[in-house]
Amino acid sequence: MSARPQGLLRWQWQGYARNHNHPLSLLLHIVAVPMFMAGNVLLVYGVLSLSAQAIGLGMICMGLSMMLQGRGHRLEAVRPEPFDGPLDIVRRILAEQWITFPRYVLSGRWWAALHGRITDETAHENEAQDAHKPGKGRQRP
Repeated sequence: MSARPQGLLRWQWQGYARNHNHPLSLLLHIVAVPMFMAGNVLLVYGVLSLSAQAIGLGMICMGLSMMLQGRGHRLEAVRPEPFDGPLDIVRRILAEQWITFPRYVLSGRWWAALHGRITDETAHENEAQDAHKPGKGRQRP
């Protein structure tokens, strides 16, 4: 895996605005990420309840979500860093879907990026401000 001394979540957050600012990509993500989450829940439910239909539907949701997000990423000027292997794929995708993208939306940065009000420079300024907030000095990977 590539060296991410600051941890996966911080690394994703620092580059998120740079890799997620095309309007169509943002709109695809706002639909696809909840679809991926629903697929995860369905998959877990299906496994626990031994429901082949729930497992199948969960896998379809997750697959369609990844296709939509991949389409969005191809529109971006800066593409995501390549994966370093199977474990990196799983860790990065789950972290982005369940933590980083929801954080991007809830912080208001998704909306700002959709309306062209967030740039890579703005994102770095916001990251610097976040680092100085109480409790932000240390983050888990």
